[in-house]
Amino acid sequence: MWTLTRLELFKIFKKPRTYIAFAAIALIIGLIQLAMKADGESYMEFMLQNINTAFDIEGKKLNGYFVFYLILHTLLVHVPLLICLVAGDVVAGEANMGTLRLLVTKPVSRTQLMLSKFFASSIYTLGLLTFMAVMGLLGSVVLFGVSDLMVQKSDQFILLNSNDVLWRYVAAYGFAALSMITVASIAFLFSVFADNSIGPIVGAMSVVIVMTILTTMDIPIFNVLKPYLFTNHMLNWKGFFDNPVDYREVLKSAGILLFHIALFVSLAVWFFRKKDILS
Repeated sequence: MWTLTRLELFKIFKKPRTYIAFAAIALIIGLIQLAMKADGESYMEFMLQNINTAFDIEGKKLNGYFVFYLILHTLLVHVPLLICLVAGDVVAGEANMGTLRLLVTKPVSRTQLMLSKFFASSIYTLGLLTFMAVMGLLGSVVLFGVSDLMVQKSDQFILLNSNDVLWRYVAAYGFAALSMITVASIAFLFSVFADNSIGPIVGAMSVVIVMTILTTMDIPIFNVLKPYLFTNHMLNWKGFFDNPVDYREVLKSAGILLFHIALFVSLAVWFFRKKDILS
């Protein structure tokens, strides 16, 4: 299985489109860091204007931990599109190039072939998130240093001691990985039904966008569906920045994401095994 996965990774990383995501993330992170370096103090004063008159906040309010939190809050909304560019192409791209029929004639089961493609997509997703974490966190710490992290919630500010922050970012990374692999798995499923990658990419992003809209709309008929929509749980990495952390809620969201991953991948394997491959 690992040999097949390595071959799939080679196919992924030999395509120029694979590096679009890395370039886009590097550009966005660089712009955010430069903007905060140039005018971050004004941004902090605006954000804290309601509490500066009531409280005397010690320490360096604009620091690397805060800038990285801002980067995560900005990027993890847009990363799904970048992941779909690759995950939506792993099967459909083969069909488009006419190599899919040749692949299934090899002495490897269709299940193994599909799982290796999914594992390769997941490894790519983890690589993309790791690149974002390293560039975002290390770059921000180098530029701004470290201090206590101030997190703004809808109705409160939470101040976290600098010694209590790093583990939260590690945990948030793991949760974000689950969220993004869920997106990769739905693009992977759509890829089974297409002969070019545009359909799965657009289809997967359309599902994410529609479900996100349903998640944010406060309409009673949609409130029944919200607990079962994976988009309702994708941003719950923020739960690790509560004090104290509601582990029950975070683990519940992680379980729902794992269920969706297993469901989408199982459906992809099942449909592919029954697919009549003509290309």
